[in-house]
Amino acid sequence: MASDNDLILRMEHINMFFPGVKALKDVTFNLRRGEIHSLMGENGAGKSTLVKVLTGVYSKTSGDIIFCGEHINPKSTLESQKMGISTVYQEVNLCQNLTVAENIYIGREPRTRFGAIDWRTMTVKAQKLLRESLGIDIDVNKNLSFYSVAMQQMIAIARAIDTRCKILILDEPTSSLSEKETEKLFEIMRNLRDTGISIIFISHFLEQIYTICDRITVLRDGSYIGEYEVKSLPRIELISKMMGKEVKEDEIEANAVKSKPKDQKFIETSHLTVPGKVKDLSLNIREGEVIGLAGLLGSGRTEIAEALFGLTQKSEGSIKVEGLEITVKNPMDMMQRRVAFCPEDRKAAGVFGDLTVRENIILALQAKNGMFRHMARSKQNELADHYIDLLRIKVSDREQRVSNLSGGNQQKVIIARWLATQPQLLILDEPTRGIDVGTKSEIEKLAVTLAREKGMSVVFISGEMGEMVRTCSRILVIRDHEKITELAEDEISEAHIMQAIAGDYHGHA
Repeated sequence: MASDNDLILRMEHINMFFPGVKALKDVTFNLRRGEIHSLMGENGAGKSTLVKVLTGVYSKTSGDIIFCGEHINPKSTLESQKMGISTVYQEVNLCQNLTVAENIYIGREPRTRFGAIDWRTMTVKAQKLLRESLGIDIDVNKNLSFYSVAMQQMIAIARAIDTRCKILILDEPTSSLSEKETEKLFEIMRNLRDTGISIIFISHFLEQIYTICDRITVLRDGSYIGEYEVKSLPRIELISKMMGKEVKEDEIEANAVKSKPKDQKFIETSHLTVPGKVKDLSLNIREGEVIGLAGLLGSGRTEIAEALFGLTQKSEGSIKVEGLEITVKNPMDMMQRRVAFCPEDRKAAGVFGDLTVRENIILALQAKNGMFRHMARSKQNELADHYIDLLRIKVSDREQRVSNLSGGNQQKVIIARWLATQPQLLILDEPTRGIDVGTKSEIEKLAVTLAREKGMSVVFISGEMGEMVRTCSRILVIRDHEKITELAEDEISEAHIMQAIAGDYHGHA
């Protein structure tokens, strides 16, 4: 542990409560002078909340922040910036319609002795700042929108340096950068560290954390897990700490009867790329198989599901359905080809709480048929009753409002909605999150039964690796929005999945 003299920042016993949610629970964070420190954790671990407490976006519920030896409690980002704490976000928060020089000096413009903005001085200062601090030589009188995202981030960093920041927070800065641009950013980060600036680096790219960072603090579910030197923390241990699960080589857990895939491929992708979301993905999904997408939260699992359903548009690569290459403009194109998608967030993108169970179940099929081909009420009743019975949805009757059902039964209603469209491919994104153990088991078994008995293809995404191991015939391991490896048959185990995420295991590439 560093002495207090080495520390520029101490955050102690930080608690942050929102109504009904403990976002941060007794979190500690220590930042040394002149270091690059990674804040690690899966999506929802509390990283962004902690940063927002530090920068005055949120007012903490309790705890102490000691910066440069003094207790602080910033009430706004402007107040934290004036103290010397600056943040550069993934989405650059500068003004696209202003020039580079105007963006750097906005609110701090040099003035003539008559009080007017001194444009010439501002141009000279901006060019000198970029050249001397970052080694960048560009026309600062061009609008910010003229330059790439990478260059805009450099400009945001230059602005932070010029405000004499002592702490620079970089929140997912490399997600839209090429390898060459990332290398340039890392070179700048090292130079800043060497001048004594402390950097908090938030990224889900493991490789980058081990390349650029000195230390790591791990958060999980809003709680502090530990603080580690990068050089003494093996990747597999970092994964274990983030996921809250130790690796046990002998931990093999298999479902009694998994589905055996058929030879026919239902869907294939070749070098599929969605900028910032999916990277060079080649996969095939066969009829009658449950294929899993495993990885940390934020690794790109959901983005792959969204690309397969047409929610995002590819920039490169191809998608084939039953051997024919297709053009996908929107989800309806995929629905017409018998693809269904149960999203991760059932509240925001799934159930319609004010509608009845019957209305929720027939929604997707009605949309697929077209609004002018209205479904007879008798057919609606028949469908609703069939799926209520099939999935054992606990309701008083089909006209009960969905908002009055338990989370598990709401999830079953969404699955029923998509099954009613008679899909060949059913994508289940975190179908068991937040529901009881008994219903989880039912949904796992349903995925296997649909594949084994109906010949359906199922994509199964879950953060619970035991669930993946029990359910999937084949697992693709996703890291940094890219397929790393595949596991099949006796290769499928929790230990192998975790090793593959850490880069220590390679099955079928």
